[in-house]
Amino acid sequence: MNSTAPGYTYDQTLAPSPVSMGELDELKASVAWTDRDRAALRRAGQILVPRAEEILDVWYGFVGSHSHLVGTFAAADGQPSGEYLAAVRKRFALWIRDICERDYDQRWLDYQQEISLRHHTERKNQTDHVDSSSSYVPLRHLIALVAPVTLTIRPFLTDGESDGAQVDAMYAAWLKAVTLSVALWARSYAPSTW
Repeated sequence: MNSTAPGYTYDQTLAPSPVSMGELDELKASVAWTDRDRAALRRAGQILVPRAEEILDVWYGFVGSHSHLVGTFAAADGQPSGEYLAAVRKRFALWIRDICERDYDQRWLDYQQEISLRHHTERKNQTDHVDSSSSYVPLRHLIALVAPVTLTIRPFLTDGESDGAQVDAMYAAWLKAVTLSVALWARSYAPSTW
């Protein structure tokens, strides 16, 4: 997988997240995160990262089949922008890798804040210089997408691992990691009550 994409700024200097490492630890506790989850995600990455394009085909097929979801990628004319979808897709592939392979440290936390801002009115459309008819991704859809982004992963894990207990561990870790990410992304939408 190409480790770069336009707008992918993980390894650049980012503004510090307003979320403290202590708050991140609390969120980890809230999703029942353990060291075994970290190990399970590392194993999942060995399966998922090489198949990221296939996974994205499934996810993009899902999003594309729902006008209210693909509408967040609309150009000024209200039609989905192929360029916008393609640019985000490259970063989405790297997000799969980051979920599985990165340490959930300060740099990771800072980048989650950046992702949060890119979904919110604060910075949506700026990264890809898009004149979009959508000024934000509705929080309700970010939260709801945890389900398809998780449910569609299990078949990929099953294809890459014959041990059912290992599949269960990777699948649970993936769910926890995606939920943790979306919880962090929600901060921009309600900073005073987050």
